[in-house]
Amino acid sequence: MELITPGLGLIFWMTLPFLILLLILRKFAWNPILKALKDRETSIYDALHAADRAKEEMKQLQFSNEELLHQAKDERDAILSDARKVRDAIIEESKDQAKEEASRIIASAKESIENEKMAAMTDLKNQLAELSLEIATKILEHELADAGQQEKFIQQQMDKIHFN
Repeated sequence: MELITPGLGLIFWMTLPFLILLLILRKFAWNPILKALKDRETSIYDALHAADRAKEEMKQLQFSNEELLHQAKDERDAILSDARKVRDAIIEESKDQAKEEASRIIASAKESIENEKMAAMTDLKNQLAELSLEIATKILEHELADAGQQEKFIQQQMDKIHFN
């Protein structure tokens, strides 16, 4: 029955080593354990605080990245728009130059054709005149070979002159 209802001496001798153990633990174990717990709590708090700061910085970086991306897209669109305008201007200028060059070539060709035509007409007229003179000379030589025909021809010409 002594185990169920311990005696006062047993309680005293059990309490005394327990108290000594508590004092030894307090002096050598509790302070380092509490310090380690406090350090751990501080490091966890710092880590959480650093995580929150990092999260805020990430939000700011993400916002600035989105802002930079938006600016880059705007700049890209502006550059592409300028490039299209320059391309269209170059194409239009090339078309105008090609039209001018074509008009100049056509005008030059027309002028050249007209000059060639006039030269050909002049040459043809000259050849026709030469042939006409040759034919007229041969006809007159043949018809006026004798003196009687010459007299007759002169008389006809004189008659024509008086009527005109």
